Amino acid sequence: MVSKRLSRLEGHRRKFMAIIDGTPECERAVHYAGRRAKNSNGGLVLLFVIPEGDFQQWLGVEAIMRAEAREEAEAIMAKAAQKVRESIGIDPEVVIREGNATDEINDLVEEDRDIAILVLAAASAKEGPGPLVSAIAGRGAVFPIPVTVLPDSLSDEEIDALC
Repeated sequence: MVSKRLSRLEGHRRKFMAIIDGTPECERAVHYAGRRAKNSNGGLVLLFVIPEGDFQQWLGVEAIMRAEAREEAEAIMAKAAQKVRESIGIDPEVVIREGNATDEINDLVEEDRDIAILVLAAASAKEGPGPLVSAIAGRGAVFPIPVTVLPDSLSDEEIDALC
């Protein structure tokens, strides 16, 4: 069971969360979440999850691989945050975690009780809509907050009109 959301209480604001995973469709989700946050005087949380299990090497190699993955995540997040600042005009919170994406999303939602909506975008590739959207559709993942799923075919202008 999820803890009570605090976003409606004085001193709090509703936050939208988007996942940065390097896919083209994640840009759609970030744009939508950012616009919704700005239009509702809310906040935007960008989460990057470094997949677990990528570092099963010798101890020294594992430490180097983990540091490189962290550096890459930080660079990706800096670029995403800068794009949000330039295109939408808000300063997002940036969170980098290591582990299973579904678990880390749930953990962050539990820790930050102002996060009220998770925004994902579905891919239109033949491989399917993407791992998180597929997990939700297949009931493999259940999130304790509402989830908005956007088609990746929407342009920035169409997203702006929806927000």
